[in-house]
Amino acid sequence: MKSLVIGGAGFVGGYLIKELINSGHEVYATCLENENIKESCTVKNLDITDKNAVLSLTGEISPECIYHLAAQSSVSLSWKNPQLTAEINVIGAINVLEAVRNLKNTRLIMIGSGEEYGFIRENACPLRESEPLNPGNIYAATKACQEMISKIYSRAYKTDIISVRAFNHSGAGQSDIFVISDFCRQIAEIEKNLRPPEISVGNLSAVRDFTDVRDVVRAYRLLAEKGISGKIYNVGRGKAVSIQYILDTAISFSEKDISVKKDPQKMRASDIPIIEPDVSEIFADTGWTAEISMEQTIQDTLDYWRNQICR
Repeated sequence: MKSLVIGGAGFVGGYLIKELINSGHEVYATCLENENIKESCTVKNLDITDKNAVLSLTGEISPECIYHLAAQSSVSLSWKNPQLTAEINVIGAINVLEAVRNLKNTRLIMIGSGEEYGFIRENACPLRESEPLNPGNIYAATKACQEMISKIYSRAYKTDIISVRAFNHSGAGQSDIFVISDFCRQIAEIEKNLRPPEISVGNLSAVRDFTDVRDVVRAYRLLAEKGISGKIYNVGRGKAVSIQYILDTAISFSEKDISVKKDPQKMRASDIPIIEPDVSEIFADTGWTAEISMEQTIQDTLDYWRNQICR
């Protein structure tokens, strides 16, 4: 299968490219001019907010499947810069949808977020794909908008689109603006005596579903190969845990005596108490389920930061 990964220089992009190559796909990937892709594939520069560039590149490659990963994916940054978030996540997505509309026999895997569910009804978890969306932050609102527009294109133009609501995923190499990587980086710095033995944290009571990025990209590939056109799929472990558990697990992997300090700067303007998906749809259609334990993900992320800080 000829596959195009839009946003290949990002954290998930690198893992997805590896997954596709290992599965025998012919892989093309895009990045911005100031970015680099290390994996062995055909790389093209692309700004998804440039409609003509998107149309030209997709027409040149004519991929059988497009994975649209390019996004402003930080909730905290979306509060600080909502306009940038909307330009990338909504306008950029529309440009990709226009490109798919002009192609023939191209499947689009449109990556959204579990954050779209937002302020959920009492006792609604585990969340099924039929649950009404009620976004609670700017990032989630842009992803919900992206999904709604995708549904319109699917119906109006008969385009082959699968929408994904991906819940939190983590792993080695993720930016430390995300919670597991943040905790692990701080622990690694404490172990190297680069900071006092104290971790700075935000809200520890939030309960979230975390999946290893390697499992997530395998889900994307299987959806491209086996998913049903027009459907929306949750992608997650299907079992949420508290941020407190994540913190305690990460600290347990260190021999240092580490204390914890609440940091008001790490608190979100709005936070949902619990988000947990029902993942029965993707299992039924593709057989996918998360295989890598959360503890292994945390250990691998901590080891990554230990190696980074040694350099």
